[in-house]
Amino acid sequence: MRKTYFFIALLLSGFIFMSLDAPSTGMAHQKSGGEATYITVNDTLSWKLLGQIKYIKKASTDYPEGVMYPVINTTLKAKNKKPITMSGFIIPIDNKNYALSKNVFASCFFCGQAGPETIMGIKFKNPGMKLKTDQYVTIQGTFRYNDNDVDDWIYHVDNAVITKGN
Repeated sequence: MRKTYFFIALLLSGFIFMSLDAPSTGMAHQKSGGEATYITVNDTLSWKLLGQIKYIKKASTDYPEGVMYPVINTTLKAKNKKPITMSGFIIPIDNKNYALSKNVFASCFFCGQAGPETIMGIKFKNPGMKLKTDQYVTIQGTFRYNDNDVDDWIYHVDNAVITKGN
């Protein structure tokens, strides 16, 4: 009986570790000398990189008492308006608009379980798609950040296309 439980636990652990694997940003090619070189296929963002953000409190016309503005790190600034690949959970905003989230809807930014850096606004290349809440997808598109409009997402993916999870 213990062997059965051990086997099931081992099998489940394997599935969990496989599902946590991060997407690859490149492919390795072996040279004749044994040295590996990497060719970048896509520029891939990670939620860890998006989470490396600081905030500074500034007054504005709408918020005279001050509001927290994001300070985008230099790595993300370099990716602005460049093609990226990103994976996450679909969160419906309304009947037409969606966001990509690090977390499922039950623990996303809107529920107070995470910060605004854990969600990205999506503008699809072909709007009008019907997607399911918490559908896990990989999208490709153009990355854009926002560091001056506190009423908008900090991160965006424009001209997005779903490449996995459709």
